[in-house]
Amino acid sequence: METVIALVLFLSILTGCTGETLTNVKSSSITPHAAQTEEAVRYTVETETCADTIQAEDGTELLVYQFEVPELEVCRADGEIVNEAETDQEEQALTAAETFNARFADWLDGSSLDVFLEAAKEELEFSRAEGLTWSPYTLELQCEVYQNDRMVSVSGTYYSNTGGAHPNTAVLSWNFDLREGTFFIPALLAADSDEFLKAVEQELNVQALQIAADADLPPEEYFWADYTDILRDWVNYAVSFDETGMTVAFSPYELACYAAGEQVFHLPYDRILPYLSEHGKRVLGISQED
Repeated sequence: METVIALVLFLSILTGCTGETLTNVKSSSITPHAAQTEEAVRYTVETETCADTIQAEDGTELLVYQFEVPELEVCRADGEIVNEAETDQEEQALTAAETFNARFADWLDGSSLDVFLEAAKEELEFSRAEGLTWSPYTLELQCEVYQNDRMVSVSGTYYSNTGGAHPNTAVLSWNFDLREGTFFIPALLAADSDEFLKAVEQELNVQALQIAADADLPPEEYFWADYTDILRDWVNYAVSFDETGMTVAFSPYELACYAAGEQVFHLPYDRILPYLSEHGKRVLGISQED
């Protein structure tokens, strides 16, 4: 039941739309450039932490949680935070920030905890009736944020321990176009999305073969037998960006067994550059054009 509960929250967060670094990234020969001109408005991202312990009526701890989520704010050129728009550009920027922050609202207002609390109450009663040791549910979200002039990319690790044989871990990601004010999928950055998806798939397969070889195992034994089908669907997993390139991450169980942990693949920008549109290059900050 604990696995089902964790997936309920995980899926509800994704459909309602994510600390530690998720991967040791490699350096790239292509470096995102800095802004060429000072903008009338700027965006800043800070992480906000929401943490609490929820107890039963008798004081028994039911649930302990700590969620670290990003919050986007709009600033003027002088650094003043914009709370009320004075120009059309500020109005547009505030709308973009509202769209971004709404994606993470469920983490902060506690509305996503109800299903966990009900389950914790039931299991506490069961544990007492059976004379079992009780441990409160534990939920955590850690986020890392990368930002350039045109986008914000958030990579997150969601952890839940609800009394099973081991905790549940999920890697998450969110990518946001500041200019358009919308979340986007990586395929929208490509000149030809089919070519881009296929090229990344091929690179993931190459890296997967190396990972399996390093473990001295055939890939069909290190990963699930259908791992190539899973890699083909990479765009629907956790994809994030930073100053060095694109990272594709799979949670435990998604590509391999739990003991193998997260499976993380990194592609430097020079690997994906030939497949990007001019729009995509601008969003990722690797084009001098605007």
